[in-house]
Amino acid sequence: MKAFITITGLKFHFGSKPFEVGQKIKLVKKPDNVYDREAIKAELPGLGCAGYVANSPHTVLGDCISAGRLYDKIGDSATAKVVYVLDNAVVCKVKCAGSEKLTDCTPPVCQETEDAE
Repeated sequence: MKAFITITGLKFHFGSKPFEVGQKIKLVKKPDNVYDREAIKAELPGLGCAGYVANSPHTVLGDCISAGRLYDKIGDSATAKVVYVLDNAVVCKVKCAGSEKLTDCTPPVCQETEDAE
């Protein structure tokens, strides 16, 4: 199953410039993070930390899932693939490390409603 995540905090690192659609990003759990026990760091080869998986309703974009929902569904690390690069965030599709699979992680599908007349 696929899950989408938002990489945020780019302004504290390198901005969105190092990211490209199709690029792979390493996600690494940071349980010792003093601000968020479910923190997941996004690393780029040669640069290191480039941001974190969003874990707040204010930073999670669209139908992406939060770091809290993802945290227990991956091992100590996972791989994500960039699908959108925005000015202030990057949206990625997650692939789990090892044999662990994402379950109950797919964002809900929007239901179409009829316009009120």
